[in-house]
Amino acid sequence: MTSNGPTEFTTTSDLAARLGDLARHLQEQVNVEDTLQSIVESAVHTVPGAAYAGLSVVQARRAMSTPFASAELVREVDRAQIEFGQGPCVDALYEKHTVSMPNTACEQRWPRFAARAAQLGIGSMLSFQLWVADNDLGALNLYSHAAEAFTPDSERVGLLFATHAAVAMADAQQLAQLSQAIDTRDMIGQAKGILMERHRLTSDQAFTLLVRASQHTNIKLADIAEYLTKTGEFPASL
Repeated sequence: MTSNGPTEFTTTSDLAARLGDLARHLQEQVNVEDTLQSIVESAVHTVPGAAYAGLSVVQARRAMSTPFASAELVREVDRAQIEFGQGPCVDALYEKHTVSMPNTACEQRWPRFAARAAQLGIGSMLSFQLWVADNDLGALNLYSHAAEAFTPDSERVGLLFATHAAVAMADAQQLAQLSQAIDTRDMIGQAKGILMERHRLTSDQAFTLLVRASQHTNIKLADIAEYLTKTGEFPASL
């Protein structure tokens, strides 16, 4: 997906309306993956100067990846950041601020990455850390073929966009975790029911039996419950 970037916002009301539409659009997404893909696609049409966008995440403060992007070119550029361990996204992830690379042709902070990005046709980049309540979630990265594509207005709009995106991302992840917790609770309840009926146990006794099985096999309680509900038996390792 490519774009020449959105039109500059002429009034604060225009920007507020666009961000309001963004918040509603992100809230309508049905899962975390759809929310994150919508963030990168919406960024291209919201932040002045952006032709492409990507969402990078880091696990255990080590392994960076870009699972969501508006085009494959984004992943190629980010693979160079990962390979060289340098670039605006890397700094945005770890140093908690907005990072701009106005011109890849004369960039001195990340020489190896800048040279590779220029070879790939990228002239400038703008990166924002996504965070909520001091929790690092990732970085929103914007790309343009042109040098000096991102203006002070791009940074202003991008920072507001990133704030909305971070909240939507955190909410989506929280809902996914809640849904998983509910599914796990229901699975354990079904497993308890099987044991209660089969062995004439109370609810507490059945739960204790599941916990002991988990401890004895070093298998997660939820996995023990799922196996029991699907097969009617405890794992063979018991």
